[in-house]
Amino acid sequence: MALTPSYMSPLGTVMPSFALREVVEGGFFDSDSIDPTKPFLVMFLCAHCPYVIHIEPQLTSLSSDYKGSVNIVAISSNDIVSYPQDSPEKLKAQAEKNDFDFPYCFDEDQSVAKAFNAQCTPDFFLFDSQKKLVYRGQLDNSRPGNDFPVDGKDLRKAIDLLLNKQEIS
Repeated sequence: MALTPSYMSPLGTVMPSFALREVVEGGFFDSDSIDPTKPFLVMFLCAHCPYVIHIEPQLTSLSSDYKGSVNIVAISSNDIVSYPQDSPEKLKAQAEKNDFDFPYCFDEDQSVAKAFNAQCTPDFFLFDSQKKLVYRGQLDNSRPGNDFPVDGKDLRKAIDLLLNKQEIS
């Protein structure tokens, strides 16, 4: 299985605005409609990726633990011709199976992924309430097949520091 290197957007980068089809509830999700007083976590996910499947329970826990404190949205940008298992219907099934309680959007033409410089799944972007990038990194050290716990340690630390108005290294 090949690893895709990520382009690390510079910290301080302003979050691109987007409006995408939301696959669970239907309708559209508009990034400009989020609560501007809270941080915003954008997660690029998909249904077929073994790295995403490996962390799905932690994504549910993370969302539950930070509900009301952090705006969270997931986006899938895979081409469904090449990856039919990432169709909106399959994404909806993934969200329902895992009790995702955050919007899950479909970026059909990959324009939002390109605007974020998202390169792979999972890919995490944490923005402060001014929509400036403060963390771009991993959930934790766990990977399919290694013995590290899926605990969300790295992303949780960044969120906690941000919520406590401390510097994120």
